[in-house]
Amino acid sequence: MAITTPTTDSASSGAQGAAKLIKERLPLTRLNFILMGAAILVIVVGFLLMTGEPSGADTFNPDIFSTRRIVVGPTVTFLGYIFMGAAIMWPSRRRGTNAGNDSPNEASEA
Repeated sequence: MAITTPTTDSASSGAQGAAKLIKERLPLTRLNFILMGAAILVIVVGFLLMTGEPSGADTFNPDIFSTRRIVVGPTVTFLGYIFMGAAIMWPSRRRGTNAGNDSPNEASEA
């Protein structure tokens, strides 16, 4: 039995196959990351809505009790966090994968 070494073509195709296998097994897709980026943007907007001029020891700023700062900002931030959870759990729609199976061996047994 002779031991042969793989040629560069088969080695590179093996590396590409391994990269494809790793990409197929990643739990999050590109769409998940885009949705998470949008959720981060919504959270930042919510925090920006809560910012404003503070009250000092000498002066009172009634704007600290404005609806924008105590209702709208926290609500937008909370919705951003909810959207983040939905973005993480968004299902992927990959073709040719076993979505319900944990391992490829289970698919071949069925």
